[in-house]
Amino acid sequence: MSPHPEIDEKRMFAIDQQVVGVEDTFQDEDLIIDLGGGGEGVIGQLRGRQVVAVDLRRGELEECASGPIKVVADATDLPFLDASFDAATAFFFLMYVPNEQLTAVLREAHRVLRPGGTFHVWDVTIPPRGDREQSVFVVPIKAVLPDRTIETGYGTRWEGREMSCDAIAQMARDAGFAVDAMAQEGETFRLTLTRPAE
Repeated sequence: MSPHPEIDEKRMFAIDQQVVGVEDTFQDEDLIIDLGGGGEGVIGQLRGRQVVAVDLRRGELEECASGPIKVVADATDLPFLDASFDAATAFFFLMYVPNEQLTAVLREAHRVLRPGGTFHVWDVTIPPRGDREQSVFVVPIKAVLPDRTIETGYGTRWEGREMSCDAIAQMARDAGFAVDAMAQEGETFRLTLTRPAE
């Protein structure tokens, strides 16, 4: 029996639940863009109206808790002026982006961040699918915030979504970011990226 009863093991490959710490390192005056911020909206729950939650799917934004400003938009072509935000976040969002679009997403995050701004990325290592029959890769998450714990999960089409911390860090450098910190915990990773001051 699956440890996650809602998982269809013929279609979904679920790794063990990952515990992810979400520290509140933001300043009270920061304007934060949260890419893929619909659904559980973890960053929106952390910082409320300081957050602009961006998601391609209106339904995902309608599901997330009240607090953040919600904008339906494509992360490869954000509808904001250059240097509009003090910080950016992507909480288990890059796993949904096809590999051929990751560079565009990182470039857009870089563009809308002010010089000196920080982009915080939390995500999961996705191995090659190989000859596995399952077509969906699932990561159950226990997100530990300073004032609450959120249990949720994220699942994406597996084909074409292979990802690692090192690969994303290199793409981020190519997009103009400085990589301030990289950390791997279990199957998940955390990156802290900065748009260099000009």
